[in-house]
Amino acid sequence: MKRYWIALSWLVPFALSTDLMAEDWSQWLGNQRDGVWRETGILDKFPPGGPNTLWKASLGGGYAGPAVWQGKVYVTDRLLDKGSKDPENLFQRASSKGAERVRCLDAETGKLIWEHEYPCQYSISYPCGPRCTPVVVDGQVFTLGAMGNLVALDALNGKVLWQVDFVKDWGASVPVWGFAAHPLVFGDTLICLVGGKEKGSLVIGFDRKTGKPAWKNLQLESPQNEIGYCPPTLIEVAGRKHLIVWHPEAVECLDPGTGEKRWSVPFRLKANLSVPTPRLSANKLLVSSFYNGSMLLDLGADGTSAKVLWKGAGRGERPAQTDGLHSIMSTPWIDGNEIYGVCSYGELRGLDLATGKRLWSDLRATGEMAKPSAEPVERWANAFIVPHEKRYFLFNEKGDLIIANLSRAGYTEVDRAHVLDPTGSAAMGGPPRKIVWSHPAFAMRSMFVRNDKELVRISLAK
Repeated sequence: MKRYWIALSWLVPFALSTDLMAEDWSQWLGNQRDGVWRETGILDKFPPGGPNTLWKASLGGGYAGPAVWQGKVYVTDRLLDKGSKDPENLFQRASSKGAERVRCLDAETGKLIWEHEYPCQYSISYPCGPRCTPVVVDGQVFTLGAMGNLVALDALNGKVLWQVDFVKDWGASVPVWGFAAHPLVFGDTLICLVGGKEKGSLVIGFDRKTGKPAWKNLQLESPQNEIGYCPPTLIEVAGRKHLIVWHPEAVECLDPGTGEKRWSVPFRLKANLSVPTPRLSANKLLVSSFYNGSMLLDLGADGTSAKVLWKGAGRGERPAQTDGLHSIMSTPWIDGNEIYGVCSYGELRGLDLATGKRLWSDLRATGEMAKPSAEPVERWANAFIVPHEKRYFLFNEKGDLIIANLSRAGYTEVDRAHVLDPTGSAAMGGPPRKIVWSHPAFAMRSMFVRNDKELVRISLAK
């Protein structure tokens, strides 16, 4: 009996500590940058009245999602200078003075721990605020602002370790919608899309301890093109790691350690809209663009070559012009033989992976319980897709969180709750609609999500 209690006294704390372990969401699309939420102990349906809001913290404008690391939340925002205002026409690239901030909050309470602020004058369309989720690695936090301010900070106290200005230091041109390609850490290198004037500086690997360039590569053929908005993406095929850089002229593969080019597949895009993160399934790579549609590549046995398996034949972004999937913000997901993604006008679509053919289309996930047969009317309508176990969490631009099942047969909604009011504006030529276009972080059995006024933590624990 004594031996039994000794064993039990050791096992119980171990079981409790294992059960209470929480996974961080330390960068764009989580720790593994694949958008999968791997925590256990998550609710199956929302309680009556919706999930509990644990705290709210005031915040300025921005599209940048939060990162969660070791009990802290990191987020960037923007404040306008007194007397300064953004243009009413969101497509206008008019100057507006203000400051960007990096804020660190206590994940348990929402209280501010530290913040770093720097002046930043905007000259971009949709000038709400920063776009890129912070990256937190080994006690360092890296942020990239909308005008190209790359800052490395001590994650514990906010001390500036180094900073680089893409425009001043590299002669980069600011894209129409600002710098939005989330930086990527590979070993001791921080990889960014820069688009500098110097030849071969479209993508640069910076030493993450000093900010000095470790390597650089790639160049756009046409000076009229911009670098695009797709984050540099690390993939692994048959145990070999590759860096995927998808810009408006091609999908290219580099050695992530040296920047040396391995292969390139042309894919010329309208309006420079390389945006969603490429998706890998085994040795198949999917990219999807708003106007041009999707393309699936076969990367061979180890990822060192690429050939086109299929390319969409859509004629434009309007629903009647699309065939498969024309994504703009939401990163698609591949599950077995199916692709799930949000198309140009908010249609959540299922596609056959082998052919790219559309299986079904449904508007309910991005709308306010719209009927599946309703005509799509909201350009750029969005929902972010986050797989969890055998179901999906979808956070849409209305501020609704949805639990759903996706299959080859279609979309089945399990539950829905309104968790955050949309405060941003989307101007499409008519009256602007209210939106929230920030990707949430899923950590500590919670969802951390922001609009242009506040950051909130929503409990999703059973």
